[in-house]
This record gives sequence, structure tokens and C-alpha cells, in this order.
Amino acid sequence: MHCALFKKVFNLYYDGFRNMRLGKTLWLIIALKLFIMFAILKVFFFPNYLKTHAEQGHEADFVATQLLGKP
Repeated sequence: MHCALFKKVFNLYYDGFRNMRLGKTLWLIIALKLFIMFAILKVFFFPNYLKTHAEQGHEADFVATQLLGKP
């Protein structure tokens, strides 16, 4: 029962994407923007703060002290 429903839904989307013209270009642009946001910007603007400030194996303690404000 569920397999037939899944197959119908898959075929609906598959046929829809196969017949797209402008949509394929738009999805390519969306995928490119997501790649830039998550892969490239993360490397340059979001460094690994825990790696540089906490001792290895004591990351949870460092986060707890930063959140609670206790030394």
C-alpha cells in the first residue's frame, strides 16, 4: 500500500522535474547559493572556536562555563 503511494509521488515529481526548462536553471542557482553559503562562507567567516579556545576532551566544560558565566 505505502510502496504504491511512494511510487506515485516519486513519478509525479520525476515527471515534473524532467519536463522543466526554467525550473532546472532555478534549482541550479539555489544549489549553487547553498553551496556557497555552507561550504565557502563557513570556512572563512566561522572558524572552529572550540578548537582554538577549549582543551581537547573538555569542550563540554568550556561551553558550560561560558553559558553560565562561572570561572
